[in-house]
Amino acid sequence: MPPALPHDDALEARLRERLAAWPVHAHEAPGLRRAAVALVLTDEGHGADLHGIARLPHWSEQPALVVTRRAEHLRAHGGQFALPGGRVDEGETPEQTALRELAEEVNLVLDAAAVLGRLDDFVTRSGYAITPVVMWGGRAADMAPNPDEVASIHRIPLIELLRPDAPLLEPMEGSAHPVLRMPIGEGWIAAPTAAMLYQFREVCLLGRDTRVAHFEQPQFAWK
Repeated sequence: MPPALPHDDALEARLRERLAAWPVHAHEAPGLRRAAVALVLTDEGHGADLHGIARLPHWSEQPALVVTRRAEHLRAHGGQFALPGGRVDEGETPEQTALRELAEEVNLVLDAAAVLGRLDDFVTRSGYAITPVVMWGGRAADMAPNPDEVASIHRIPLIELLRPDAPLLEPMEGSAHPVLRMPIGEGWIAAPTAAMLYQFREVCLLGRDTRVAHFEQPQFAWK
């Protein structure tokens, strides 16, 4: 069985401590477009089933992360699972971008005090350097999907990230590194989102010094 997790204030304090000590790897290479995503923790993981990922019995009163399924009509990555986020506007910090996108996409309005820290930038095959910003969202009772961008909102219990079969690694022809996926329920989520979930698990939940920038993404995520 995965290890038990503390709740609420104890978990928030532990995450702040671990992220404050984490030596973030940032990418500033010329030509990369900047983006930021929100890794938002909520008090409970009672969200609706994921499409194609069956909900398990232990998904109930446990701390959880917010994941969205992107609207099908979007030109880029339509229908894929993702973290709330988007392009960094001129003059914004990644934290400001993640907070803004969180409010726009899922109607969760937080302020700078909710930010717990950053994980490593992840450079995608499509030319983005994505900064994951970890936040504490509390109960997040009023979340609602913006239909222009989001098809559905889901809460993934943190204990699901601690499964012994995670991560799933698949060799990729022509690359020295495998594609990374995270098993969720009876399905899976692919990198880049999976890479950020995996590093969150390793650094924040297990206290391990784990880097993920080398992992590959499946070809459907390259666009």
